[in-house]
Amino acid sequence: MLKNIADFLLNADPFSIEMITILVITGFVVGFINTLAGMASALSYGLFMAMGMPINIANGTTRFGIFAQFSVNSILFKRRGLLDIKLAVKVGIPITIGSLTGAYFAALVNPRVMEIVMGIMLPILATLLLYNQSRGKDLKSVAQESLKKRFGPLHFMAFIAIGIYGGFTHAGVGILIIFGSIYLLGLDMLRSNGIKQFAVLMYTPLALGIFIWHDQVNWPVALIYAVGNVAGGVVGSKMAFKWGVKIINFVVAAAVFGMSFWLIYKQFT
Repeated sequence: MLKNIADFLLNADPFSIEMITILVITGFVVGFINTLAGMASALSYGLFMAMGMPINIANGTTRFGIFAQFSVNSILFKRRGLLDIKLAVKVGIPITIGSLTGAYFAALVNPRVMEIVMGIMLPILATLLLYNQSRGKDLKSVAQESLKKRFGPLHFMAFIAIGIYGGFTHAGVGILIIFGSIYLLGLDMLRSNGIKQFAVLMYTPLALGIFIWHDQVNWPVALIYAVGNVAGGVVGSKMAFKWGVKIINFVVAAAVFGMSFWLIYKQFT
């Protein structure tokens, strides 16, 4: 059965009703989960690679949906008073600077190297996701105890490092931005998520541009997938940090560990 599914994904026309449905539903799920938590972009990488895309093209293709989704999410978070634009720009600038280096490296690197890096990094970030969940209410006290700091050089360098990772691969960068906003800036979880929305919106067009320059975007798939991304992001923003988030985090973490195992396993087969 699994072989039949793999053969179908590899050979199906992206404009067929079946593939349009799969792409839109996957985009919706990824957009929904990425708004509530994070890490779900790893699922789109897995789908695109199952469709026969090298990991670098899967990486570029997923960026258009990300841009569309986070554009809408940023507006929704701002309307709810959960997005501090001034602070988000301060965070977004170093992330954008770092993303240029990460995206340039991702566009040029051997896909095998990217698979190994993601195979190592994804389970680490999935563990952070679960750790973040286990802290629960403690995050509020962490935010209150953090220095209400001005945005200094150490913050700038930390977010540049996050941007390098985000330019290289989007999978998991939201978790890093949320952690940085909580532990470095003293924000609560919900407002940290707002910062994540806008920071991703800032750096994604430049990262996407690099992948476009290197002809690493499958546009038919990207456009169809983006429809689901936006719809999932809108629904997710209305349910942010309410019921179901814990279950979603566990499901995503399990899927990410599975994908990581597969990426490493294929290096030895």
